[in-house]
Amino acid sequence: MAMAVFRREGMRLLPSIAARPIAPIRSPLSSDQEEGPLGVRSISTQVVRNRMKSVKNIQKITKAMKMVAASKLRAVQGRAENSRGLWQPFTALLGDNPSIDVKKSVVVTLSSDKGLCGGINSTVVKVSRALYKLNAGPEKDVKFVIVGEKAKAIMFRDSKNDISLTVTELNKNPLNYAQVSVLADDILKNVEFDALRIVYNKFHSVVAFLPTVATVLSPEIIEKESEVGGKLGELDSYEIEGGETKGEILQNLAEFQFSCVMFNAVLENACSEMGARMSAMDSSSRNAGEMLDRLTLTYNRTRQASITTELIEIISGASALEAAK
Repeated sequence: MAMAVFRREGMRLLPSIAARPIAPIRSPLSSDQEEGPLGVRSISTQVVRNRMKSVKNIQKITKAMKMVAASKLRAVQGRAENSRGLWQPFTALLGDNPSIDVKKSVVVTLSSDKGLCGGINSTVVKVSRALYKLNAGPEKDVKFVIVGEKAKAIMFRDSKNDISLTVTELNKNPLNYAQVSVLADDILKNVEFDALRIVYNKFHSVVAFLPTVATVLSPEIIEKESEVGGKLGELDSYEIEGGETKGEILQNLAEFQFSCVMFNAVLENACSEMGARMSAMDSSSRNAGEMLDRLTLTYNRTRQASITTELIEIISGASALEAAK
């Protein structure tokens, strides 16, 4: 008897309940998400939690990379500052004439093997291409020597035929003069040049580096310039001891000058790379923190909306039961 009454009351209430419009449940995470069935609220909060976890992991990685770059910078910065005294006597003796007009020019571009260090690699590539345009001509030959994986990847796209030599993984081992002198010797053996133009980033501070071009002339050009006078003409005022001729002295000076300039340029570029990576990772960590704050706010709003919706459903059900009585 009781079951029959319950079925009869249920059949009476069914049309009124079915006539009520049921609002679709929308995920509060994004207005662009498709409307889903019941339970979409828990899915949206899970999506936010997963995103928050990913951002936290990224922030940990960027902070660790900043600390590693800072430790490497401290190890290289002192050596870079001390190496500046190697090439300065050559500049005082032979000068540095980047605008000299020669037939064979070689542009040595120094870059990093790894990324995530700001725009230091694109900067030296732009300067190298500008030097190519300035020194190229009908009777002139300009070639590239690329040091570093990043500049190699960029230059190979449109200047592959003009690249004479590429060197990568130079910073795999701690930099020393013996290692760089071997590199300088390989460059001198594999290219013919009247002027070598080394393009690198000169380190000033963690947030400041300056694209720099150092010029090293061949012994023939040095001797030709010394004959016409000017700064290079002061070579004749020095007394040469031993049985070496002036040409042999100039050959040794040019090779030693190039190795010293390369050693300083490699260290300066390594300092600039570490400083730029520190700045980039610091900015990334701050951006991750800001994103994490926004995701936390979104998660709290989503969770609050879910709880509010559930309370409304419970109250509506209770009201329906009261009305049914």
